[in-house]
Amino acid sequence: MLKVGLIQTKTYSTNSEGISQISKTLEKMGRKKTSIVCLPEQWLKNNEILDFDLEFKSFKEIAKKHQMTIIPGAFYTKNKGDLVISSPIIGPEGEIVGQQEKIHPFDYEKEYVRPGGEAKVFKTSCRFGVIICYDMVFPKVSETFVKKGAQILFSPSRIVRRGIIPWETYVIARSLENRVPILAANVVNRKYGGNSMLIDLNEKDKVVIPKVTKIQQEDFAIKSFDLSKFEKTRKIRFSDSKNFN
Repeated sequence: MLKVGLIQTKTYSTNSEGISQISKTLEKMGRKKTSIVCLPEQWLKNNEILDFDLEFKSFKEIAKKHQMTIIPGAFYTKNKGDLVISSPIIGPEGEIVGQQEKIHPFDYEKEYVRPGGEAKVFKTSCRFGVIICYDMVFPKVSETFVKKGAQILFSPSRIVRRGIIPWETYVIARSLENRVPILAANVVNRKYGGNSMLIDLNEKDKVVIPKVTKIQQEDFAIKSFDLSKFEKTRKIRFSDSKNFN
């Protein structure tokens, strides 16, 4: 069993305040032996991160202390001179083991942000992919992660209140399509609608039913998954898919 979790955050007045407060939550989750934790996209007031190692120093220390992988969200940062939205992955040794860039910048982001070009699968306590917010809309993204070997998907997101219902539909659909659990973290405040989700799947009589756990306020949730139970039904699902024009 793999114990994973997500944190639903409000927006903090400064980066240092937010990181300090969320560090306390990460400590609690670490004491509960959580293996991987995901936070929302752009939950800090100043969403531009100049140095992931420096900004998330406390997160790195907590990750090493508890042998935990932390996905601290997704933020504006520079890559080879270009502005991108990137999600750093802090591994259980306390080091950043890689970054996933947002493949589909949303709306106004397209004017400033270079799109990412690769779906990267990371391996710490399991093999996983990171789908950043708007990337969830496009079925090919989640399918690519899973076909590359991801056993579970995490999604740092920032969804406005009027977008919650379609967002929930996309997340559940991607989980069902690929027979894979998904943890999707959102921001909660007056503008952003929370409802962070942990999607599990249960099969009975060859019918797969999603089981959705939600967070309503600023809080965290932890769930244990038996990732091996998805392998057979996933193999069948992909083998049933036919090529057509």
